Amino acid sequence: MVIMPAVKRRKLSPLENVDRKFPPSFSLEDSDLDRQGNYFKHGTGWNLEQNYEQRPRKQKKERENSRLPIKTAEGRIEQVVRPLIDNDDENSFLGTSSGEETDSEGGFPGEEPHVSTQSRIVEAKEELARVATLLNQDPEEHAGGFRILGQIASSPNPVIKKLALATQLIVYKDVIPGYRIRLQEGAEVPEKLSKDVRRLRSFEQALVGSYQKFIKDLASCATKTSEAPTDIASVAISCACNLLLAVPHFNFRNELLKILIDRVSSDRRDPDFQKCISTIETLFRDDEDGNPSFDGVSQLTKMIKARDYCVDESVLNTFLHLRLLSEFTSKGSQNRIDKYKGAESKISSVDGKTPKAAKKQFFTKKQRKLLREQKVAEKEFREADAIVSHEERDRLQAETLKLVFVTYFRILKARVPHLMGAVLEGLAKHAHLINQDFFGDLLEALRDLVRQANERLNAAQTDAETERDIEPPTSGANGALSTRDPIRTSLLATTTAFTLLEGQDAARAASSLSLDLTFFIAHLYRSLHTLSLHPDLELSSKSLRLPDPDSPPASHQPGLSNNKVNFATPSVLLLRALSAIMTPRSVPPIRLAAFTKQLLTVSVHLPEKSAQAVLQLLAQVLKIHGSKVASLWNTEERKGDGVFDSERADVEGSNPFASTAWEGDLLKCHFCPKVREGVKGLEKIVRGVGN
Repeated sequence: MVIMPAVKRRKLSPLENVDRKFPPSFSLEDSDLDRQGNYFKHGTGWNLEQNYEQRPRKQKKERENSRLPIKTAEGRIEQVVRPLIDNDDENSFLGTSSGEETDSEGGFPGEEPHVSTQSRIVEAKEELARVATLLNQDPEEHAGGFRILGQIASSPNPVIKKLALATQLIVYKDVIPGYRIRLQEGAEVPEKLSKDVRRLRSFEQALVGSYQKFIKDLASCATKTSEAPTDIASVAISCACNLLLAVPHFNFRNELLKILIDRVSSDRRDPDFQKCISTIETLFRDDEDGNPSFDGVSQLTKMIKARDYCVDESVLNTFLHLRLLSEFTSKGSQNRIDKYKGAESKISSVDGKTPKAAKKQFFTKKQRKLLREQKVAEKEFREADAIVSHEERDRLQAETLKLVFVTYFRILKARVPHLMGAVLEGLAKHAHLINQDFFGDLLEALRDLVRQANERLNAAQTDAETERDIEPPTSGANGALSTRDPIRTSLLATTTAFTLLEGQDAARAASSLSLDLTFFIAHLYRSLHTLSLHPDLELSSKSLRLPDPDSPPASHQPGLSNNKVNFATPSVLLLRALSAIMTPRSVPPIRLAAFTKQLLTVSVHLPEKSAQAVLQLLAQVLKIHGSKVASLWNTEERKGDGVFDSERADVEGSNPFASTAWEGDLLKCHFCPKVREGVKGLEKIVRGVGN
């Protein structure tokens, strides 16, 4: 038995008044004077520090790290340090002062210790980096990392959420295979599989499930307008665009397309809108099998129709980036596709129905069952190997072309003003894919469009002449201009009509369809004088210029985006139409002479660059048809009688050979040296034709 030493006690000096149990200061019987005297007399004998020593002292406890070192999956030994909490920060967060007593952990019982936002972000970064590294090294072994990334992405902190979305994007782009994964249903009977196959299948199901949740998270973040200050919507849209371009073959492609199409359907023209448009264009341009393009065009056409065509023209211009423009060889319309094979033509419906075979081979029931199983197995092998079937691609491109033509024709019939340029440009690009039946309907629609444009232009000119003090006419629906748009619309319609004719087989079309473009020729001939005096002849709808102070505020051009569609100036459109009329070999001499005389007259009023372009066109025409119009430069070889009427509606009845090209002498005095050289070049070509 161990004998403990006795506790040493401090000796206290005895008080003189031993009968008194309390100090004299605490006596209630003495007077105040006696108490004060006793205090000074016996105060030196009191132990004033006794109570202070016996009081427990408060010391700042340093937390010891009670955690043991651990070995990470990478083989490193790390010491996990418990985060220390600053009492000052904690007290300030809780609203308590430093002097108030709390529990032993520095906080209230049952509450988690406060961690600063910066510490949470740093911890999230480290965890995201660790999980992403494990998934990149061996995704099959660490398939649970997808779930961890999804949990981190559900954080209410916007910074952590953006970091988690970007990390998931990079991880999925790296680990997604080059084939689609079939979702396993719960009712399927489990098969006896090897260990490797079971491991691969479990990884695929975990990948598809987590990827689906990630797509849903992107869709919910992209549609939130309240998150605009934190840029979460922009990050979600950027992730969707990158995924759609990186893995267009994988599951849930339609969900990604829906995120982009919902964004382009809005009225905001911000960088996210331009990013979605460029992504859709790149998807159409790089598509090889036709499935992504068909899905994208299907959703775009449904969205355009649902919004009653109130969309930006850049949405419609995405159709011009489809690969079928250069790969598809058949002709189609809004309800059928004509496929030609050699000299024989086989007309088949878009539904995929083909004529019955001449002789059907007989198979037994067992053989038919085996053939069906073989077809299913071959289909799965083709999908797994990502083999592009030319027949399937042609079928999908035919369906896509039909949807594009349906949208164009609906907009053309509805007369949507701000989409007319995009529709006419698109029809001109697809001219070689339009069959004869659809061509006739389009020509009739273009004629109506030109008539309406002329009526609006004449009404605007009449109002301007009669009421000059009244404000100019306001713009129509969807921001359509009433003074400038009719001229551009008529030029676009005329150019589109001649472009459609160039894409047709004239020899074959003439036998089944009467192709009469005299209406457009006469309209262009009558419009030359008006176009030569147009103030915006060399300015396109995309040109940067100061707004007209006399125009109404709503008369701005909608959707001024940096695209390369519908940007041609009226001068360029005019030259295209004139080239289509005057350069063919089978043009009548009277029509050639009338247009040549009219162009020489308007060249006097045209701007410098437009005058040079017109003279170059006339030089090209003289090289081809010099013998037909050379008499205009020679007064001794006049073939007509009467007077030349430049304002006559009938081109052939204007009597052009009754006049001469006297404008050449006037253009020789032009201020531009190139214009003077162009006129001298015309005379040189005419002299060469005469010799």
